[in-house]
Amino acid sequence: MKRIKWNDDWIFLKPGENPMMAAISGGGGCGEIVTLPHDAMIHEERTPDTKNGHQTGFYPGGCYTYIKNFTAPREWAQKTVLVEFEGVYQNARVYVNGDYAGGHPGGYTCFSVVLDDFLKPGENNELKVIANNSAEENSRWYSGSGIYRDVNLIVGNQVHIGMDSVRIQTPEVEEDLAVVQVEVTIRNQGGRKLKTRLYIELTDPQGTPVGKTEIPVTVFAQDEEVCRQRITVEAPVLWSCETPKLYTCRLVLKAEGEVLDEAEEVFGIRTISLNARKGLRINKKEVKLRGACIHHDNGIIGAVTLERAEERRCRQLKEAGFNCIRSSHHPLSRAMLNACDREGMLVLDELSDCWTRSKNNNDYAQYFPDYWEFDAKQLVAKDFNHPSVIMYVTGNEIQEAGTAKGAQLNRIITRKFHSLDDTRPVTVAINGLLSCMDHMGEIMCGIMGITMEQMQQMQAQAAAQPASDAGSDAANGSTDLMKGPMADAFAANNIVTEILEEFTSVTDLVGYNYLTARHAKEHELYPDRVILGTETLPSDIVRLWKIVKENKHVIGDMTWTGYDYLGEAGSGCFYYDGRQGFMPNWPISVAYMGDIDIIGYRRPISYFREIVYGLRTAPYIAVERLNHYGEKVNKSAWAWKDEIASWTWDGYEGKPAIVNVYAAAEEIELFLNGKSMGRKNAGEEHEWMCSYEIPYEPGELKAVGYTQGNEAGQDILVTAGRPAILKARADRRVLKADGADLSYITVNLADEEGRLNLWAEKEITVSVEGAGTLQGFGSADPATENRYDNTTWKTYDGYLLAAIRSGKEAGKIKVTFTADGCEAAEVMLTVDTGKKE
Repeated sequence: MKRIKWNDDWIFLKPGENPMMAAISGGGGCGEIVTLPHDAMIHEERTPDTKNGHQTGFYPGGCYTYIKNFTAPREWAQKTVLVEFEGVYQNARVYVNGDYAGGHPGGYTCFSVVLDDFLKPGENNELKVIANNSAEENSRWYSGSGIYRDVNLIVGNQVHIGMDSVRIQTPEVEEDLAVVQVEVTIRNQGGRKLKTRLYIELTDPQGTPVGKTEIPVTVFAQDEEVCRQRITVEAPVLWSCETPKLYTCRLVLKAEGEVLDEAEEVFGIRTISLNARKGLRINKKEVKLRGACIHHDNGIIGAVTLERAEERRCRQLKEAGFNCIRSSHHPLSRAMLNACDREGMLVLDELSDCWTRSKNNNDYAQYFPDYWEFDAKQLVAKDFNHPSVIMYVTGNEIQEAGTAKGAQLNRIITRKFHSLDDTRPVTVAINGLLSCMDHMGEIMCGIMGITMEQMQQMQAQAAAQPASDAGSDAANGSTDLMKGPMADAFAANNIVTEILEEFTSVTDLVGYNYLTARHAKEHELYPDRVILGTETLPSDIVRLWKIVKENKHVIGDMTWTGYDYLGEAGSGCFYYDGRQGFMPNWPISVAYMGDIDIIGYRRPISYFREIVYGLRTAPYIAVERLNHYGEKVNKSAWAWKDEIASWTWDGYEGKPAIVNVYAAAEEIELFLNGKSMGRKNAGEEHEWMCSYEIPYEPGELKAVGYTQGNEAGQDILVTAGRPAILKARADRRVLKADGADLSYITVNLADEEGRLNLWAEKEITVSVEGAGTLQGFGSADPATENRYDNTTWKTYDGYLLAAIRSGKEAGKIKVTFTADGCEAAEVMLTVDTGKKE
């Protein structure tokens, strides 16, 4: 059964608008016509008074209605018709011609509704979807609202290939041949048996047929048959991070020469093995996971899941040195999985952020006991044929991990995943602080050498804190227990080991969040256990990667986070005014802790990480912000350094500047306007960096690396003059006329010589004319009160980003940027239908 995107011509109603009037008027004057996917939350008015607070970036939720009027062809009376929703946040209820047809409370699970009993063939029909996200404090991060992923129409004959029933495995892979096993379910919803024939053909990455077969199948009335066939492929091209080559499996179901149904699946030929002696191996080669946790939003366009947005984010992470992402903390979108398949990015797909204990007043814990099996089934059905998916994660920082019932539920969920897919390992991400909260007094007394009475006094003081600072926020804000000697003492504590012993014995490998001191120790306690740092601190990358390299049983590290995101606002910010992270610090909207910022600009830690990974040989210069030199800073354990790659600091001439040089080279020599500032040791023995404190002097700052006396690369920063030019660069200039393609245009300030000026600030206005629309516009400024659907923004660190969305018609899009004192910048885009004239 084929999916047809059904994203066009929906009437969108905000809270308070009358759905009856919209249906009568066709949206005229009430509601607006939108093309899905659509994130309603990004267009809401942010307010410091919302109950969601900093967790969603001060965005409120609401109850939103979507209506689609359509004519059902008469032939649908003899077919089965479904509508599939890839993601609706949240509490979706679907009505067809006024009658309830189905829904799902979860915001990230794909679900479908069968329309057969509700349709009026040959007449006008109404499909209405209500997304109720009005119960605030339901998410610990920016959730988005409404139908933010694709909606698909699926029409099939009574005898058809079951939706998501094609399952492809590669059980045998050798250098000269591979066995591809194709399993498919054929369903008969009719009243009589039918003799069918199923044709299967495999084609290689170039589209050349490499194997085919046909299977006779008699499918009895109101029944289904499962067919399984093994096909040999000679000289297979294996899928890996370096060579993400994809094959195609095409299936055609016929009866009496008539085509009843068709299906097509893309897959990769590859093997996975995992053990404590040889670690993780893909195609028999050891792979260390250079991982990044990511949330699901796409920055300035919100949670809306467009294929191009997911592809861009995936590609940028890959270019920054990552080879693996962990979806945090929900099932990943199909669009991102497709991108990961194409780009060679490994995936850990995650079921949920909570099980039975809530982390927020209205979170998914209230539904999880009743819906987790459905969610798990849908997750596996979505993921099964994607070679990028190498692992399932059953939950994140589960609070019941320290209980016998929690361990039992872990066994049940893990067993369910194994029954659905026995080709991939299963893990769970464990946070020791949350798991051992009931025993913290006993643990901390031992670590700190204090009495229980003293500890009880400290606990009483903590309990007096506002309710919004409890639970996960309190744990996240406990910097001393997240990093440093006390964190290590906690992680290695014997009581922690005992509490977690049963829970950690369940899964194929153990994922630890912020328990770095356990990674190497685990091999002594459990010689056959495999460890993954499922969530770790960016600032701890040097130590973490050394542990990964030196221990076979530690297969990788997943930093929090690879890409900045909306919500958990200000948790990674630098505060010079006494405030601190994980607090409601209005008007901050983003977390500000990604290697890549919210508009796609790589921050200095990204280049530092690339050097630690061994992927970059040239040094990299970063300068701590001169305007905050000497000031006391409050920062969470997730923050790195408040620095940018700039040597333009107007007004700070002669003032001290701290210059950090990240380098794989053994030595670094820093030059300011040709004068040596001295040589310093760098490289692995000196944690891949050295620092200089020098007076700021405009001109050229150059770092030269030396290894064994030979030059090993250099990096240069040059002072820019006053901004006189707007530079606008589109990442693609030809878009598909599908209503969902994107071009991302980066805008920055430059002087007359074209040198970037990251210090200057200017308001820039964007206008869009022609065959497209402005999907989002903004900067990476964490503390702005501006909106991403506004057309005027002030630059932050020199940059702005505009996302331009194509329409459905061919034509041109003219995008113009203007700013006082600068010549306008114009970008022309082409929207192409792809049809040959």
